[in-house]
Amino acid sequence: MSLKIKHLLGLQDVSKNDIQLILDTATTFREVLERPIKRVPTLQGTTVVNLFYENSTRTRISFELAEKRLSADTLNFSTSTSSAKKGETFKDTVRNIEAMKIDMIVVRHQSAGVPLYLTKISKASIINAGDGRHEHPTQALLDMYSIKEKLGKLNGLKVCIVGDIAHSRVALSNIFGLKTMGAEVSLCAPPTMIPRNIEQFGIKIYHDINKAVSENDVLNVLRIQLERDAGTTIPSLREYHNYFGITTDVIERNNKDILILHPGPINRGVELSSEVADGPYQIILDQVTNGVAIRMAVLYLLGTKNS
Repeated sequence: MSLKIKHLLGLQDVSKNDIQLILDTATTFREVLERPIKRVPTLQGTTVVNLFYENSTRTRISFELAEKRLSADTLNFSTSTSSAKKGETFKDTVRNIEAMKIDMIVVRHQSAGVPLYLTKISKASIINAGDGRHEHPTQALLDMYSIKEKLGKLNGLKVCIVGDIAHSRVALSNIFGLKTMGAEVSLCAPPTMIPRNIEQFGIKIYHDINKAVSENDVLNVLRIQLERDAGTTIPSLREYHNYFGITTDVIERNNKDILILHPGPINRGVELSSEVADGPYQIILDQVTNGVAIRMAVLYLLGTKNS
């Protein structure tokens, strides 16, 4: 089987079959990661460029590691050490890199739509590693994989995304992916952190964290993105934590079977208390491990399809 898509730009238009194929393939690579020798020759001879115009720790390292595990040749680009600092345009940068005969581009950019633009000016396969407030598809795929690994299914589950929805690119990808796979998706946040017209996607909105915990199977808790001025949409971080923070008391009072996810990095004492961030209800480090397997699956499926 092969993917219908040529690029992974988001999950809005990705079919259930393609998502299932990525999740199934990731299971194979998850087993590879447990072997003494964690490298396979699958993408030997393939060159992947990691084009990161925004800071990233988890996603960039996860992609780099996935590429090395697949034996691909990897090039890393960062704006702070490139000709972008000298005024070179994005288009010229990409065309120069492509002239070096690369096969795939993993891109993160502060502007929504840059991965789509890349498909117009490059022949390489494009993987979106996060564009503006639009989508972050591999994060949603690893979230879905982690939920399924823990609970055995996605279809029929109730998943609530909690926190800074307005500034998040993880939220939209989770909404699209989870709904495609048959989950019931809801949001919980202060009204100022809920995007306008988000109800058009057929999702329920909560403004009471106790109700969100009691009525759902999974909470995917998002970071308050202070670097994107999210702090101006709430009176204070302390007040946010008091009303929307996930604590052991909130969980044990409402639903002791709840599963907690967080894409990281965590603002401890804001979205999650330290007891919850390190406690038995969360699978945060499992998400990180599964992220490598998911990115290996995406790289493998797109790299071999388009070779």
